Amino acid sequence: MLDAARLAAVISPLRRNLLAIARAAERLPEIPDAQIEIIRALPRGAVASPGELAGRLGLSRPTVSNLLTVMESGGLIERRPRPGDRRHVEVLATESALDLFERFDRASGDLITAAAQRLTPSDREVLAAALPALERLRDALAAHQ
Repeated sequence: MLDAARLAAVISPLRRNLLAIARAAERLPEIPDAQIEIIRALPRGAVASPGELAGRLGLSRPTVSNLLTVMESGGLIERRPRPGDRRHVEVLATESALDLFERFDRASGDLITAAAQRLTPSDREVLAAALPALERLRDALAAHQ
């Protein structure tokens, strides 16, 4: 039987610890979670309108607009007129933001690999086997937004 409270109590501190250690390892700036979600929604080469981002992330348009203003001034995103329709804008992550996230992802992967090496082979196998279920759990939670 799944102990949901126990799983939630593990996931949140695990995520916070991984973020803090990876940031320190790569000397990365602290970026608020909402801004991280926007950048994650804009992988290299992707563009989206502010309204599309709001819908994808389950945030209000005014919230996304405010986030984008702060992110643009911080050099994390660019807003530009949509080709063929200058009344609308599209948003894209800057090379600087994408570089930060590549460094963070690399550091996170290295940290998890190092920590997993301290586990038993059996624990590593259990973690590997649990990944598909955890991905489906993530997707199920995202569907509830």
